[in-house]
Amino acid sequence: MHILVTGAAGFVGQAFAKKLLDDDGGRYTVRLTDIVEPPIPQGVKWPPNATCISADLCVDCPKVVSKDLDAVYIFHGIMSSGAEANFDLGFKVNFDATRALIDELRKTSPGVRVIYASTHAVYSGQSQDALDESVLPTPLSSYGTQKIMCEYLINEYTRRSFINGLVLRFPTVTVRPGKPTQAASSFYSGIVREPMNGLECVVPTTDRSFRHWVCSPQILVENLMHCLDLSMDKLGDHRVINHPGICVSVQDMIDSLERVGGSDKLRFLREEEDPEVTPILYSWPYKYDNAKAMALGFKQDSGFDEIVRDYVRTLQK
Repeated sequence: MHILVTGAAGFVGQAFAKKLLDDDGGRYTVRLTDIVEPPIPQGVKWPPNATCISADLCVDCPKVVSKDLDAVYIFHGIMSSGAEANFDLGFKVNFDATRALIDELRKTSPGVRVIYASTHAVYSGQSQDALDESVLPTPLSSYGTQKIMCEYLINEYTRRSFINGLVLRFPTVTVRPGKPTQAASSFYSGIVREPMNGLECVVPTTDRSFRHWVCSPQILVENLMHCLDLSMDKLGDHRVINHPGICVSVQDMIDSLERVGGSDKLRFLREEEDPEVTPILYSWPYKYDNAKAMALGFKQDSGFDEIVRDYVRTLQK
């Protein structure tokens, strides 16, 4: 099976590429692309099955698209705070590059399975009700706006049989290894990652009751693999799924850090209101209905303690 992964130098792209290239039977030939040449994840079983290509998708799509593709995973993007800070770059990367890519797929590999990584940031407001896919998205950020525009493109190109698309709206993925990202929700990884590495994390809100929708990298990768075998006919005309997540507050996360990592880790947390980040955080709902995704065979995390344990296990490796 031939698979194209965009945004492959990023965390999700690398984690998914590792899963594909660690397949016992070596069934996947993987084309990894990003604005910089992405690396082949270290220690995979089948490194010869990967090809790495540096490409600006606004102009270089013919370099990465071929008629033999079986599936395309679209992960590239400028995250929430980055898209808000640089309007033009956000639209170029998040919208223009995606439009150029699916246009090239339409011409070169018509009908190919496309999995598009969207976000819960297409919704807005601190609703008390659990949102499902029937709720009309009304984004209040540049990032959310760019993502919902791409969702409409994926649905329209699918309706016209140009591609066979699926939109998967990601929760915040935590705990991510490495350095903080430009996402407003980046501290949701930092609140665990930094203390566990002896570093300070600045939490951009002093409201410990602030709640958010999250999932672990492990569950996300499992569900991305599930998309390869999912019967698209079950999705109907609206090809959008809210990826399963769990709702946690800042206090919940601090409590999990203390239970799993130890109370000594709490000294690395500093809570400080950030007037630029806080409005973005509070523009996102925090409760979602997982029913559609679960009925289609997607998986959900059991709780935040286990998410922290998963991260600690990566440190022990």
